[in-house]
Amino acid sequence: MNEPRSNPLALIAELTHRCPLHCVYCSNPLELEARTTELSTEEWSRVFQEAAALGVLQADFTGGEPLTRPDILDLIRAARAARLYVNLITSGLPLDESRLEALVQAGLDHFQLSFQGAREEVANEISGTRAHAQKLRVLEWLKRHRIAVTLNFVMHRRNIEQLPEMLSLAESSSASRVEFANVQYYGWAFANRDALLPTREQLTHSIDFLKKAQERLAGKIKVEYIVPDYYARFPKPCMGGWARKLMLITPSGEALPCHAAKVIPGLAFENVKNRHLSEIWEVSDAFERFRGESWMQEPCKTCDRRALDFGGCRCQAFLLAADATATDPVCSLAPQRPKVDAILLTINSRVAQASASALTTTISGDATEPRRTDSSAGASVAAPTESKPAWRYRPNPS
Repeated sequence: MNEPRSNPLALIAELTHRCPLHCVYCSNPLELEARTTELSTEEWSRVFQEAAALGVLQADFTGGEPLTRPDILDLIRAARAARLYVNLITSGLPLDESRLEALVQAGLDHFQLSFQGAREEVANEISGTRAHAQKLRVLEWLKRHRIAVTLNFVMHRRNIEQLPEMLSLAESSSASRVEFANVQYYGWAFANRDALLPTREQLTHSIDFLKKAQERLAGKIKVEYIVPDYYARFPKPCMGGWARKLMLITPSGEALPCHAAKVIPGLAFENVKNRHLSEIWEVSDAFERFRGESWMQEPCKTCDRRALDFGGCRCQAFLLAADATATDPVCSLAPQRPKVDAILLTINSRVAQASASALTTTISGDATEPRRTDSSAGASVAAPTESKPAWRYRPNPS
């Protein structure tokens, strides 16, 4: 018997998979949806109305890059007409001052700007394009508008030592919230995982640094930090639990319980072109599949934490254990946890060996500093010495 369900609180609107960036950790699926399949302005407008009637309070416009939609102003107006709070999650490209002004005038409530780091060289390497300078311009333009601003720094082994610089950038901006989110390993991030996972030393230093930052900036900037799942003792309640709080609409109109749900075989996803949003939320097979507890295996089935993390992430369980009903392998209680431990051991050992080899073969005075220190913030963040990875970049859909 299915448990009583609440209404979704947020609608994640993937307006398009097109994007000027080609980030190596993009959460989009490996099979991207073409422009020709995207929902029209009218279809999205209807979805916003249905979402509001269902109890949704917020629409998160994302992609790809939502600014590549030529009708983005109409979509903001349509969502506001449905009385939804509109949050734009963007790379800041393509954008100029006049277009930013138009977004605000259309009713945009929240501007969420993503960064690939604090230094241009690594940021451009990760995004596969020259975008960092434009993001800095957008930060300056935002200061001229009364709009909520969040900065998202996506962290990984190649940029985690830049934390003091990232925080400094946030403090000099108009942002009231900054999120330091370690890469979560789905989509393109899963394909590039071995080059992105931070070391345990890096993670320890970053947690210490950000705890101090939270205390120092309390009441000024909200500092949030998301650790990599692989290092956690217990799994996160992915998306607040399967089909409990959020629903995602793909560019072509498929309704998903989370970003990565399509990796799980055997799930059939309803399309908003053919079915009302409320029916999809309440009775569709994909949304019902992992609601409640009846699907759980041990140790989840009798675990005291099952109402807190709901067994963890179903997509991660499939990617790591080849079984979407398994306990999320990142959980310390999971039978498959040794797989995660083996991954971490391999990464940490390989990075340590590479750094040791570089230090012993580099002529004194020529070496790159293996550790960067920001004395004013009291932070010391490990920077391992490695060669540039052979990235698998996210392409643009045809």
